Order: sequence, then C-alpha cells, then structure tokens
Amino acid sequence: MATQAPPAPTPLNEPAANGDYAPQGPPAPPTTHLHPPAPAPLNESAANGDRAPQGPPAPDDESGTGGAGGNNGDDGGAEAKRVEGLLLGLAAGDAAGWPAARHRAARMPEWTRRLTRELDTFAEQNATTTLPVPIALNQPPEPLRLGPSDDAEWAAFAAEAVLKAGDDTVLGDLSRERRTRAAIDLTWNAIASEVAAAADRAPEVESAVLPLRARISVRAGLGNLAAGLRPPATGHDNPHYFDDAACIRACVLAVAHPGDPQRAAALAEFDAHYTQDGDGVHGARAMAAALSLALVGTAVDDCVAAALAELPEATEIGRNARHALKLAQDSDSAFALIPLLEHQIVDHVYSYGIAAAETVPVALALATASRGRIAEAVPAAACLSRVADSAPALVGALTGALSGGRAIPETWRDACRTLSGCALPRLTGTDLVELAELLEATQPAPPGG
Repeated sequence: MATQAPPAPTPLNEPAANGDYAPQGPPAPPTTHLHPPAPAPLNESAANGDRAPQGPPAPDDESGTGGAGGNNGDDGGAEAKRVEGLLLGLAAGDAAGWPAARHRAARMPEWTRRLTRELDTFAEQNATTTLPVPIALNQPPEPLRLGPSDDAEWAAFAAEAVLKAGDDTVLGDLSRERRTRAAIDLTWNAIASEVAAAADRAPEVESAVLPLRARISVRAGLGNLAAGLRPPATGHDNPHYFDDAACIRACVLAVAHPGDPQRAAALAEFDAHYTQDGDGVHGARAMAAALSLALVGTAVDDCVAAALAELPEATEIGRNARHALKLAQDSDSAFALIPLLEHQIVDHVYSYGIAAAETVPVALALATASRGRIAEAVPAAACLSRVADSAPALVGALTGALSGGRAIPETWRDACRTLSGCALPRLTGTDLVELAELLEATQPAPPGG
C-alpha cells in the first residue's frame, strides 16, 4: 500500500461526461454518528457519471414477497419497514455465518487470537479432531457473542453517503443523483486519507496501525486512491477485483432508487469501481437491481429477474447465476438446494470464498428456493461454509427487504441491531434500526409513486 497522502485536488469545473469519474475532491470528515452532517461544498464534477406485520404462514402461492415464515401483506416500504428489513436481514445473515465470530474476535486482545492459532496448529500436528474456536479465557466474552461483523459495518459505511445526499435543501442546484455520487466520492477519499496518514506515521507500511479492517479489494482500492489513482483504475488494478465487497454496499445503495432497478444498478456500479472490476461490478449491479424492486414489495421472482438482467451470459457470474436458478426452480426447498449449490456452484480450489461469481448466484438461488422467506434462506446460506462470509448476508438483505422489518424475529433483532466496530471502529454502537429510520426519511418516492 502506498504511503503518500492523496495529491492535492484538481479544481472542479464542469461535470465529466458519460460516466467518467471526476477529479478528486476534498476529503469529507469522518462520520461518527447516525445523523448526516452538512455535506462539504461539492462541485458537479465529483457527482457526475450517469453511467406490515407478519401474518400467519401463507400458502406457497401467496409468499412472493416473503416473510419470516409466511406472507407479508404490506406493499409500501414505510408500512412494511423494508429498509429496516434490509439492514437487519443483512446483519442477521452476517452474524449467522461462521466467519463472523472470527471477525468479531478482532476486538479481543491479540494474545487470545494467537492462542487460537496455536491450538489449531496443535490439532493439525497431533491429528486431533477437537478443533479450537475463538476464545475469551479471562477476558469479557461480549465480542464473541452472536452479532453482526464486517458486512454490516461496510453496509453502514455505504449508508453514510446516502444520508449525506439525502437533504434536498442542500445544493439544490444539483440533482439528487449528482449529490449521491459526490457523497460516495468524498466518503471514499476521506477514508483513503485516514489510511495514508496512518501509513505515514508508521516506520514501514506493513507495521501501520490502520483505522479499519477490510477485504483485500477494499484495502487495495484505498491504497490506489492514496497513491493518486481514480476509479475505475482503483478497482481494475486490484488483486481481488472479483470479490463481492461492493455487492454488500450495493444492497444499501439501492435505497437511493426504490423501484428503479436501472438507476440503482448504475449507482452501485459507480461505487463498485472504487474497489472492483468485472464480476465484482456485475454482482453489485445485480444486487442493487434486485433490492431496488424488493424495497417496493415486488415479488421475489421479479427481483431475481432484474438481477439476472445485469449479469451478462458470457461471464462466470452470469453462467453461475443461470445455472443456480435452474437448480433452485427444480428444488423442493432451500435446504434441499444446498448440496447442489455446494457441488455445482461453489468453488473448492481458491483460498478465499468471497468471489461474487459464487456468492451472488447462491444468494439469488436461495431467495428463489425459499420464496423470499428470510427464516428459510439465511440458515440455508449459512450451511454453505465456504461462502458463509457473505452469502448469508446477501440473501439476508434481499429476503429481509422482501419480508419487511417485522419479519425479523425479536431475538435476532436484539442480537444484530448494534454494530460492534470490529471492522470500522468509528461505527461502534451504531443502531441499525435508527439508521434504517434515517434512510427511510430520505428515501425518494418510487417511479410513478
């Protein structure tokens, strides 16, 4: 990762044309609270780039919009609390995957994690089948309890940009879309400046104490920004351009365009290019399109069809998604689908299970097989251990939006509504229910609504 701070910004003049990324603007101050601060003065250039309560279990033909175990009859986003369902569903899926415990263990003293690694080595060397788990020993065990981890925190990171752009009384001469894109740009450059400053304070880059924990693609993208690169180069010149980090953010960015999958996908692509390329961008577009429709109560099959329209057939993610959906259509249930996805979609060669070409097809297939029911989709996704770091969160976001906030069981709601700060410490204590209320307050009306 480069150590120099971002270069001095070029004065911003007229908007860049046809989706080009504008010169870097001034970094935005870090947001440490839920209420959106007044945006820093923005010029059009950085913003341009148009590129109900749960009822009883329903019959299968009535569950197209999901529910914890049945139908949610509310079509309107406000009544069904679909943004709340999105955030809590994503957080619950994040928490359900086994990697969440390891992410949350980052809040424990380093020696506890070192001891876990030593015990794992002991098991390997001594051929024992008793495998270690994250431990607390004489430390408070709160970080190791069930709760959201990195995916939920990076989703909240994306929400900050939506909130910054949500005040229609600020910069009224700019369209809302331009304000949103400018806010995304400023948010990324602000955090890149923090990373560069931390690296400058360290005797060597490798020993820098960074203000965050992130995916390889995000770390590389931030390093590229700090070195002076701009999107799409920050995502293209990236060793993990194909991962699904932007897909998580895209779920939240869809809130900016409820009922408009094309515009939601375009906004997700704008953000994705900071950290991804190829299938990583296609996956972000697909998740944003699906969530955009889910937020207005569209049936699960139509949401999935909108996602599929964003996945070119000639790509790995496009081929996998079409095959996974065929498997889902022929399966009796989400649980019955798991072995088929494990053997025909999930890769067992690469060292990380975060490729968008696997996790997005898995999420779409499980949403289809569960008929949008979060209580079926999330546990099924958690069974796929190799993709359990993000697939449960992705399907949780989609089925949570389809089901609405009231479909999230109170036990999961209580366990998952508060962020621990294991990935983004400045978000420690963020309440996802309150964040959803803020997002709903800034949400524009859907097209024709």
